[in-house]
Amino acid sequence: MGQKVHPKGLRLGITFNWSSRWFFSDKKVFRTSINEDINIRMKLLKAYSYASVTQVDIERAINKITVVVYSVKPGMIIGRGGKGLEEVKRIIVSQLKSFQGKKKGKEIKIDLKIEPVKKPYLNAYYVAQTIAEKLVRNFPHRGVVHNAMDRVKEAGGRGIKIQLGGRIAGAEISRREKYFMGTIPTSTIREDVDFSKYPALTKSGYIGVKVWIHR
Repeated sequence: MGQKVHPKGLRLGITFNWSSRWFFSDKKVFRTSINEDINIRMKLLKAYSYASVTQVDIERAINKITVVVYSVKPGMIIGRGGKGLEEVKRIIVSQLKSFQGKKKGKEIKIDLKIEPVKKPYLNAYYVAQTIAEKLVRNFPHRGVVHNAMDRVKEAGGRGIKIQLGGRIAGAEISRREKYFMGTIPTSTIREDVDFSKYPALTKSGYIGVKVWIHR
């Protein structure tokens, strides 16, 4: 029986870099830092979903944290005169404080960067999010999927695979549907294959969206 691995996890250190880049020898500090990173990432992805945030990278040094937010619409995060950046920093600070509790540690300097996603339709997270949002608005699922595949091909993608799972189109019995275009060499480590998944909460229930893109 074939064993499946995460396409991005398989390529870490080869075609993909880690989302959190730091190391602590102290196990307690390591554990706290991991939880902080997870919460910061989840909060920012949820709070700025309207700006199509696709990735949040975090680097740490002594009393300093660097957060790089990748967005399809960076202007919506930055705002007029950079006012939106203060709100992003406030979210990061609140997550850091929630794990520190009442303990007063040294003040941590926050370095925030907002980077644009140059080719959004070659980003699996953005494509999965776009499909999910249209499914929530009751767009015909086949039309949504084929439109996304065409956009990926136009952007220069060498292949794409999309999988939907759940009560598709309000069906009584849940099912899975798979769509392919081009090549998806999931086992070839040197190939750049991006992967992501996104849930779509429809009136009938959740529909899972998985996207593989061969760039």
